[in-house]
Amino acid sequence: MIAAISWIPKGVSKAEPVFAEPPSKDEIEEIISNTLTSVGDEDENEEDANKQNDEVAHALTVAGAIGKPSNGNSDDISDALKDLNMDNYDEEDDKGFELFSSGNGDLFYQSNELDPYINDKNEEYDSEDMEDMIINPTDSVVVCARTEDDVNFLEVWILEDANTRDMNLYIHHDIIIPEFPLCTAWLDCPLKGGEKGNFLAVGSMGPSIEIWDLDVIDEVEPCVVLGGKEKRKKGKNGKKKSAKYKEDSHTDSVLGLAWNKEYSNTLASASADKRVKIWDIVAGKCTITMDHHSDKVQAVAWNHRAQQILLSGSFDHTVALKDVRTPSHSGYTWSVSADVESLAWDPHTEHSFAVSLEDGTIQCFDVRTAMSNATSVQNATFTLHAHDKSVTSVSYNTAAPNLLATGSMDKTVKLWDLSNNQPSSVASKEPKAGAVFSISFSEDNPFLLAIGGSKGKLQLWDTLSDEGISRRYGKFNRNQPQSVA
Repeated sequence: MIAAISWIPKGVSKAEPVFAEPPSKDEIEEIISNTLTSVGDEDENEEDANKQNDEVAHALTVAGAIGKPSNGNSDDISDALKDLNMDNYDEEDDKGFELFSSGNGDLFYQSNELDPYINDKNEEYDSEDMEDMIINPTDSVVVCARTEDDVNFLEVWILEDANTRDMNLYIHHDIIIPEFPLCTAWLDCPLKGGEKGNFLAVGSMGPSIEIWDLDVIDEVEPCVVLGGKEKRKKGKNGKKKSAKYKEDSHTDSVLGLAWNKEYSNTLASASADKRVKIWDIVAGKCTITMDHHSDKVQAVAWNHRAQQILLSGSFDHTVALKDVRTPSHSGYTWSVSADVESLAWDPHTEHSFAVSLEDGTIQCFDVRTAMSNATSVQNATFTLHAHDKSVTSVSYNTAAPNLLATGSMDKTVKLWDLSNNQPSSVASKEPKAGAVFSISFSEDNPFLLAIGGSKGKLQLWDTLSDEGISRRYGKFNRNQPQSVA
């Protein structure tokens, strides 16, 4: 399944991503040890099974880390499984799987020069493979947070020649991540010194937020981890102590993330622990914790023009507005008819936002009608029964005013004209995505809509190919198709 999608702005990715330095033996053993001690406070009957599952998952990570650099082939995981002989995992002898044994053939060499089994130590990678690794400034990049067969990873896709008949989409590389991903947010905050970067924050079933460098291939650890659990230490009796959460960490799944473009070191997070947190990414710490909701917080969104203003939506059937400069203020709230699934500010105005709900409806609100306590659903500027099942994701088109896309568990994606607060259906599509979990219009190619769902295959919809969209919104297309010889 694909749980979340993020477009990466054109031109920010390195033309030639770098390969991560292979970890040393000690580093690999530390990675495995850290993972095996992060099981948490589970009962003893389940501990052995969970430990074995973690060993298998991180054996895959280590295999990828100490192998040759990935060429972006989507079969890397399958190859790693074959190398580890996972089909016969349960049939191995008592020695188990060893990363380092006494046999010379099992040694890891820091360079090709030291490896006696490589004949051509100066062999270059195939020129076509290297050409495929280059990211051109004109390429569009989109990242999917995906899970398949209990393996979690970020897929970095390249879209070449967007808005032409030669449009080509392929996987550039992927990053294996330890936890089941739920949400993502791209950011360019300078985490590695004075220069801006190309990073993706990932919220997951665990309480931590991991930030990964998208310009590094075969990375085995994130650049920054916000929150999470402390390493478990053994007590005097030899048994592991219960894991404790890091200071100011979330204590349950991270369900929503939002990066602040104006204050680039700032990230907001929403969690099943009923809290909203504001993080200083550079310092690696939480600066504000807000507990103004009484149930799981599903989504957060910064206002595009007044970027101290944050929306949050919850399973408590409310949407809240807070000015983070005065977090102790009660803020403003709106009641909605069901659990909140997603939120989005209208990019063409600073005072309007849409919220999608579990009951299949979309509601739009005007913050100028805000009250300091929750008001009735009648205060919505409109309520639209958009889908037959939960509306999991919404996305405004940044080029065409009043154009909103909605994605649903009913397996459909729909486009709506919201003019005059009287929404009307413009187009509908059932992509081959299964139940739809995430949709996102590209800002660089505004009429390209990325779609991810339960089938785990990224789908792109060129919405201008629909006659109704082309006729009504074609004038807003700033990327006119180029003629093909």
